[in-house]
Amino acid sequence: MAEDDAVAETETDREDDAYVLDDRAVARIMYAVDTEDRTRLLEELEPLHAADIADLLEQVNAFDRRRLIELYGRDFDGDILSELDESIREEVLYTLHPEVLAEAVRDLESDDVVDLVEDLEEDQQSAILDVLEDSDRVAVQHSLTYPEYSAGRLMQREVVMAPEHWNVGEAIDYLRNQDDLPDQFYHIILVDPRLKPVGNVTLGKLMASRREVLLTSLVEETFHVIPVTQDEEDVAYAFNQYHLISAPVVDENERLVGVITIDDAMIVLDEEHEEDIMRLAGVGEGSIADRVIDTTKQRFPWLAVNLVTAILASLVIAQFEEAIATVVALAVLMPIVASMGGNAGTQSLTVAVRAIATKDLTGRNVWRVIRREVLVGLINGLIFAVVMGIIGVVWFGGPELGYVIAAAMVINLVVAGLAGTVIPVILDRIGVDPALASGAFVTTVTDVVGFFAFLGLAVVVLL
Repeated sequence: MAEDDAVAETETDREDDAYVLDDRAVARIMYAVDTEDRTRLLEELEPLHAADIADLLEQVNAFDRRRLIELYGRDFDGDILSELDESIREEVLYTLHPEVLAEAVRDLESDDVVDLVEDLEEDQQSAILDVLEDSDRVAVQHSLTYPEYSAGRLMQREVVMAPEHWNVGEAIDYLRNQDDLPDQFYHIILVDPRLKPVGNVTLGKLMASRREVLLTSLVEETFHVIPVTQDEEDVAYAFNQYHLISAPVVDENERLVGVITIDDAMIVLDEEHEEDIMRLAGVGEGSIADRVIDTTKQRFPWLAVNLVTAILASLVIAQFEEAIATVVALAVLMPIVASMGGNAGTQSLTVAVRAIATKDLTGRNVWRVIRREVLVGLINGLIFAVVMGIIGVVWFGGPELGYVIAAAMVINLVVAGLAGTVIPVILDRIGVDPALASGAFVTTVTDVVGFFAFLGLAVVVLL
């Protein structure tokens, strides 16, 4: 009874939490799994969105995940598969009963099926493709022939189109007579006799116009066509830049082959943002669901790079052993210079990498941005130089050490602003992902310059 009271909530609490996957909801769900109460499990999962259930599967351990899926059974929603993190998707697919998997996959749109099978082993791909209807299977297989991370992989084949000479009445009658329209669509794509897209008509304008109005008089001003081989990152940029809701995809002959909608484009944009953040931290594409060994493999290379850069900084320090031994205060103060330079460099680096990703940093404005970052470094350097100069005088009782750390601070913050902008630009120009490699280079530069400037000036001024 006590256990029931600890897990069960009042009806009011259940209504308040119906659409929220909080700790109490997870506790109720796992209690249903532990007691093998399928009715209660379905009651708890029914109000949740597929993305919330996917989050739940990612949060629990593999043992609980398997028990939950088996108890969920035939009610497993195919949309959950498309929301799952790739790190556990394959495990979930193996856990699902073949009949449940078949039913779940049949409910997915073509782009979601492509996203589901593209990273699977060949035998698993075949198992999923075999449960699809012939037309759907052919469409998915054709999409898989396009390059990875291209518009052809991202698009859905379910397209609503109409001849450009139709009027509103003809279009509405056509839509009403169709049994297999996509679950969600925003435009009717107008095509010429060669199936070349010539314009978009929103459903709002269609329903608000009289039957005799020609569709060509309702087309949107903004109309963007996506080549089937275009990189998905560029597709997401186009959606964000031109405020698109959906866009037709064309093959090499400019014939309509699919459509990309804003939800898929925004997923790509979000993944690109997340990838940049993760790579700046040197953790690759890891997630909390990854195994220990996989996470270790992802992080080890960049920790090794950081070790090499730390050794380079130490070699610089080693050149001034006598000076440090003579003036012990140098050992106390030199980490401050390197740390301030590293933080300033990271700030400039983050701004530059983000600007490159959004195509805001180009050859036309790169020198203006570099000058700005250098000036920011100079101004901040002068301000903190005064602060550290005063601290040096008060702390150690003489002006000379204050002058040294003040000058070193200015030098390193200027170099940090320069390196944080120039290094990612250079890496981008030579085809290396700036988010992946810039951090190690910028840190090395600020550490080496910071130590060399501070200790070198100390030798000249103090010894």
